Order: sequence, then structure tokens, then C-alpha cells
Amino acid sequence: MLPVTLESARVRLDMPTRADTAAITDACQDPEIVRWTTIPQPYRAQDAQSFVDALVGPGWASDREYTWAIRRQGSAWLDGVISYRTARRDLGFWLAPGARGTGLVSEAVELVVDWAFAQGAPDVYWECYVGNTASAAVARRAGFTYTGSGDALVPNRDGSSAPRVEGAAARGRDARVRPALASRIDVGDRR
Repeated sequence: MLPVTLESARVRLDMPTRADTAAITDACQDPEIVRWTTIPQPYRAQDAQSFVDALVGPGWASDREYTWAIRRQGSAWLDGVISYRTARRDLGFWLAPGARGTGLVSEAVELVVDWAFAQGAPDVYWECYVGNTASAAVARRAGFTYTGSGDALVPNRDGSSAPRVEGAAARGRDARVRPALASRIDVGDRR
């Protein structure tokens, strides 16, 4: 598939490029992104270039994974990344510290989920490591409902299993806050 741009009044999602290397590298120094993702450590500019060159473009070309930069409307600066993986119809995301609390990632999730439904997906899945309450709150606001827990599909950096919670959004979902998701999540710390 050719890359597509998704937009709302506040958010623009487009394909990350090498011009975003500095923003990606800077964001991936954040302890929270390191804690809740499996990015390489230490994270260097060449890791960001490899991400763009080896994952983003080929992911779109193979229809395996669609990755967007999260940007504020009118800005070229990358504030985060969101990806939709077609094999399991699941999404993942991260947001740089300076953009948190603005609603950008919630809007990005809603745009990607709506786009996936328009492409024919019957549902979209999300998971996070146990304790990642910020990710759970985003999923809840986007209309995901709790579907279970267990070992994460993506293991820890060392290959060991990590506990996770998961949710799903189905076509025709109610995008209002779903408090049941937060109340069912074990917010323990996975450290």
C-alpha cells in the first residue's frame, strides 16, 4: 500500500522520514518510552535511521505494518509514532514527553482505528505491559474494551516474557470513555 496521511483538526499522521531522525532519537531517550517499549538501548541516531529505512518504508510496501508520525497540525516536528500491524490487527504508539497530556495520541489512535475499519478490519487490538496506565487510559478513551491479560506478544528486550493487558475496539464502537478497562487492569509495576 502507498502511505496515506490521516488528519483531524489538531493532528496530522504521515510517514516518518529521515528528516525525523533527530526528533525520534530525542524522544527515545525518555525513561518512560524506554520502560514501556522494546527500543534499543542506548538509542542512537543510527537506530532512528534504521527504524525509518528498514521498518517504516518496507512495512508500508509489504502491507505488514503501517507507521505514522504524530504531528500537530501546522507543524513538521514529530511528537510521536503510531503503528498498525496487519497480521494481528493491533496498534502500538509512543509520544514524546513534551506532547503528553495534550490529547494528540488519543486523536491519533482514533484516526488509525477508524482508518483500519474503513480498510475492512472487523476489530483492532491493543496491548500494553502491566503497569502502563497512560497507554490504558488512551485505549479506554478511544473506545477499547478490556479483553484479557497474559504474556505480551512482544517480549522484553532480553527475550523474556512480559505480563500484559489487552483490549479491542470493534466496528461501531462507542468512542466514549470506558471505565471498565481501567478498573480491570492490574496497574502493578513490571520492573
